[in-house]
Amino acid sequence: MNQLEALKQFTTVVADTGDFKQISAYQPQDATTNPSLILKAVQKPEYAPLLSAAVAQHRGRALDEVMDHLLVRFGCEILSLIPGRVSTEVDARLSFDTAASVARGQRLIAMYQAQGIAKERILIKVASTWEGIQAAAQLEQAGIHTNLTLLFSFCQAVACGQAQVQLISPFVGRIYDWYKKSAGAAWVEADMAGANDPGVQSVKQIYNYYKHHGIATEVMGASFRNAGQITALAGCDLLTISPELLASLAASEEPLHASLHAPAALAMDIAAVQFDEAGFRFALNEDAMATEKLAEGIRAFCVDAVKLEKLLLAA
Repeated sequence: MNQLEALKQFTTVVADTGDFKQISAYQPQDATTNPSLILKAVQKPEYAPLLSAAVAQHRGRALDEVMDHLLVRFGCEILSLIPGRVSTEVDARLSFDTAASVARGQRLIAMYQAQGIAKERILIKVASTWEGIQAAAQLEQAGIHTNLTLLFSFCQAVACGQAQVQLISPFVGRIYDWYKKSAGAAWVEADMAGANDPGVQSVKQIYNYYKHHGIATEVMGASFRNAGQITALAGCDLLTISPELLASLAASEEPLHASLHAPAALAMDIAAVQFDEAGFRFALNEDAMATEKLAEGIRAFCVDAVKLEKLLLAA
């Protein structure tokens, strides 16, 4: 049994890509996309027709609407290849606008439904800002499930649990990146690998907190830099993995054992935490890594959204 097969015994495997032609080989349950992944995909010749078709079919509509039609087209193609759900992201430029995020999420769902896709197969991705979490809470109350992305801190996870969102995506690799850069020459890769990886530790803390307190929100580790981060989180609810790292896992036959266990979390002594808006903003501010990576992530997604819009305009 290779490591990918072994991982599927403990964890729901999700493909993190806009390149849906790569998905079938790994038979994931779900898939995730984001503006950067879609941008990367549409620049490949085999996906150019999807972009051209979105523009031709919706010419004259507002650019943001054409963009959403393109995202939904990719989502529909992905859903034809997987049994589960696809995550489609709300424009990152709305990350601090609750009402606009809700409206955009509702529009994406309506577009999917117009293509015959049930809303249960869609997760609307929203940034884990305070405003994004409140938007997700409203969408969940309306029966639209959400995936809270760009999540780097415990306070973000707690607020998402309070909002009863369907799923969160803690970004393992970007947490690792920040601590490695911060440490500079003092960083010793071997000492900070596996269970000692700061991104892995963040996900474990969140997972144990949720399981201990009976929080139903699913935990999906994301943004991996190496296979060791993935194998160290075997047992997590879900892990969303790039095609390159899925291939790495499929090529390895090293033994793999679950390291996260819900029964073990129940036995832990973990105090409950609550955050109102002021408390959330202060806790996030106190976490330099999370503050910087959240802002950086939003900016990067916004840049790629603009690039994608330029491709639509040029088509």
